[in-house]
Amino acid sequence: MKFLKQTTYILVLILTLSAFETVAQTRQTREEYIDKYKHIAIEHMERYGIPASITLAQGILESDSGNSNLARRSNNHFGIKCKSNWTGQRVYHTDDAPDECFRKYDSVEESYEDHAEFLDQSPRYDSLFAYSSSDYRSWARGLKAAGYATAPDYAQRLTRIIEENLLFLFDEDNGAELYAARMRAERGRVDDEFASQSSVDMPQTVEGGIDPNRYRVPERTYNGYSVYANNGVHYVVARDGDSFARIAQTFALTERTLRKWNEINPKSEADPVAGEWIYIEQKQSKWQGKGSSHRVATGETLTSIAQEYGIREKRLRSMNRLKSGAALVEGQMLKLN
Repeated sequence: MKFLKQTTYILVLILTLSAFETVAQTRQTREEYIDKYKHIAIEHMERYGIPASITLAQGILESDSGNSNLARRSNNHFGIKCKSNWTGQRVYHTDDAPDECFRKYDSVEESYEDHAEFLDQSPRYDSLFAYSSSDYRSWARGLKAAGYATAPDYAQRLTRIIEENLLFLFDEDNGAELYAARMRAERGRVDDEFASQSSVDMPQTVEGGIDPNRYRVPERTYNGYSVYANNGVHYVVARDGDSFARIAQTFALTERTLRKWNEINPKSEADPVAGEWIYIEQKQSKWQGKGSSHRVATGETLTSIAQEYGIREKRLRSMNRLKSGAALVEGQMLKLN
């Protein structure tokens, strides 16, 4: 009897611990993360001038929407390291190097506050505050140029997160209301609605692909892909395990055409990586948005810049009188139009 009670106790204990472990391992979605911290981001935009979209995008990227090991252990949602002037709590985590020192906070809200003060008080970020709080692209490029992160495509990652999740709406007046209204509208749509509401007549698969002048894709989902626009050109974001063949088939293109539009050698067998922008139309000959030049950051290539702005690489090279294969230099200014 005593053995039976002990066994029962142990089983209950195991089940309880398993339940706690399951709860602890439950991943927070991006939508949940945005809903939880959007008001802090908006408040900091009003107080410091940092775009709410940038704050949320950095939080999502640096903390994996609050799911990363560092975020769970330390409430550090922005990957801010200790530095010599940090006197608060600390935790050690392997990032660019083993066992690096990161700031630890009592709450996520405290991490958000420190992030705003970190940008506001560090001279290296002074140039960012010359940009409007609605100019998230310049802020993203400025953060990368100032050395916030080492990833060469950091600015592009932030921009993708902002545009995929409509975070730019938070940079507007009444941004929270605009975002909520847009989310209600998005939830009411289904994939099949694209075909019934679009004026698109899907063409046959031909070498020329979709005629950009006839193909007008709304910013919604189609066959599981979210379709976005950059510089007036539509693109999708590659998912895990995606291939050019699959994306091409989905949008009635040949794989060769799709690779060509994305500056990939048609004979290459390489497939896109998750998160990569894949244009489903021919890119523009020049940038049509704000600004007329781009300052090259560490690790950027002419191809990556052409993808970021939705410009054909050949045209970008021609505008800047660059020879084929010429290496770019950090700080170099490139014309965009």
